Amino acid sequence: MLKVGLTGGIGSGKSAVARRLATLGAVIVDSDRIAREVVAPGTDGLAEVVAAFSDKVLAADGTLDRAALGAVVFGDEAARRRLEGITHPRVRARSAELVAAAPADATVVNDVPLLVEVGLAPTYHLVVVVQTAVPTRMARLTRDRGMAPAEAERRIAAQADDATRRAVADVLLTNDGTLAELHAAVDALWRDRLLPYERNVRERRAVQPDPAPAGPDPTWPAQYSRLAARIRHAAGGDIRVDHVGSTAVPGIAAPDVIDIQVTVSSLAEADGPLAQRLAEAGFPRLPGEWWDTPRQPEEVRWAKRLHGGADPGRPVRLHLREAGSPGWRYALLMREHLRADPARRADYLQVKRELAAAAPERAAWGTVADPWFDEEHLRAEEWAAQTGWRP
Repeated sequence: MLKVGLTGGIGSGKSAVARRLATLGAVIVDSDRIAREVVAPGTDGLAEVVAAFSDKVLAADGTLDRAALGAVVFGDEAARRRLEGITHPRVRARSAELVAAAPADATVVNDVPLLVEVGLAPTYHLVVVVQTAVPTRMARLTRDRGMAPAEAERRIAAQADDATRRAVADVLLTNDGTLAELHAAVDALWRDRLLPYERNVRERRAVQPDPAPAGPDPTWPAQYSRLAARIRHAAGGDIRVDHVGSTAVPGIAAPDVIDIQVTVSSLAEADGPLAQRLAEAGFPRLPGEWWDTPRQPEEVRWAKRLHGGADPGRPVRLHLREAGSPGWRYALLMREHLRADPARRADYLQVKRELAAAAPERAAWGTVADPWFDEEHLRAEEWAAQTGWRP
């Protein structure tokens, strides 16, 4: 199934997005609703909250007085963390139950107000952030929820700011307009990205990158960072992940595909459970045999494993190479030399443009078999020797 994290600051309209996705067919797992369930009367969660904060947080009918509890924990970091220690494990456990019960071909949207604050972004195939200007959020909280302005300000300040949320956003939905405009944006996201993404994940199918040069895009490094966090989470351990290729070099126009090198101890490791974990995370293995073109005077192919990205909105290639192998070293050396030498960057860009014009498919995949790259390899090795560079 496709797992989508949905978040946004209080008053941003996140719930309106969730409701629209539900009408389109998504399975919604609402963390706010679950958070209320786990502290309902008679639950262990409520008993633990009362033990921690006294019966002053109880209403006359024995239910949790959320306003009274909020007055205690908002603005008090230690109290807030104590409350989260009670509720968050229970919310996670119940959420996992609901996700497990969803159909295998579902698009499951986890509506999580504190997704950023608790570091959940890498656990999803995609993170959608709803962003709304703070004055608009203030107006909604005071008008629709009856909050005093000071309380609304305090609630907003207690959450992550917009810049922090944007850093984890694969999709940013701006909700400063009308509800109809928001619905149109959600409908397009569902039709153009979520539905094909779910199908691609289920069928283990990668998106074919467009070989046409684009950019340079200043957001490529940030996009890589989000992908790398997912890859590390999927790998389930400490694994080296590097941004390589043209999009890793500032100022270079390149096909809009993020090339990532995943370091493995051996190709047998790449062929083991790691391949399945990557596929489930949205990075299916590409069929066939893959290798890099060796640089002269090498005469053997540099074998690797290649995975693609299932997200139609973010083409990606994962090159799984053995640590210390020639292909592994070359990818890192090429990146660092081009970053360090503006003249070589200009030459590289010109060569790539010429190759793309002559044979787009040849310029789009792997290390291109062109004499310039052999010459660049020699220059890069000289630079490495002079500077003491090590991968």
